[in-house]
Amino acid sequence: MTAPALVILAHGSRDPRSAATVHAMVDCLRETRDDLRIEAAFLDHCPPSPYQVFEKLGADGVEEIVVVPLLLSDAFHAKVDVPAVIDEARGRYPDLRIIASDVLGYDESLLDVLDRRMRAELRNSRVRELDALVLSCVGSSDHQANAAVSRLARIWGQRHRLPVTAAFITSASPTPAEAVLQWRLEGRRHVAVGAFFLAPGLLPDKAEETARKAGAVAVSRPLGVSNELARLVLLRYGVAGLDLLTLAPAAPRPTLVRTA
Repeated sequence: MTAPALVILAHGSRDPRSAATVHAMVDCLRETRDDLRIEAAFLDHCPPSPYQVFEKLGADGVEEIVVVPLLLSDAFHAKVDVPAVIDEARGRYPDLRIIASDVLGYDESLLDVLDRRMRAELRNSRVRELDALVLSCVGSSDHQANAAVSRLARIWGQRHRLPVTAAFITSASPTPAEAVLQWRLEGRRHVAVGAFFLAPGLLPDKAEETARKAGAVAVSRPLGVSNELARLVLLRYGVAGLDLLTLAPAAPRPTLVRTA
């Protein structure tokens, strides 16, 4: 029995560094699981679209596909865009069995990656002392999604016995710059910002620039490719693969019958 294909579905960005990071993650996953067919697709801004990937896989004889949304937040894109893609794809390709996994989410294992990125930045910036942290994320109009960020920030602060503020680039407050300024107003002069983004891009760049202007002594690089992220993707894939067994069977492929 052939394992379902794995399609990494990212949001997409006009910044080429973002797509490059996603493709590098696919390469990492292929090295980890060379028995799987693994492809990347994007919701917007850059090719290939999920429908282009589904059509290609179907033409290659693939019958089952697990889509793993490369998203941290279980908000609008996860609740609206991804289900819409799956519903459309099932209508377009009735001979394919397609299911989407849960998003990656603000999983605690990714804090290990964040810590590595932060330690590297602290070394580069020659910072030896910290008295506060800011966890910088993309915000959402979904209050539950923002609450998940705040929970992760508390866990991160407990790891290092430092006070921490969750900050958001869009749709919520405070911004990373505002969070840094607030700590400085309280007398904390050595504030570092952890960039909890999957890939570099225009918004993370803006967050870093404004946080440094506000007085941050260090801003870490985005999470990028890591073994932890690869394991999390494969975990979501495995759970959704089991759920795929409960789906109704796809329409049988037509067969050619020779006549005398």
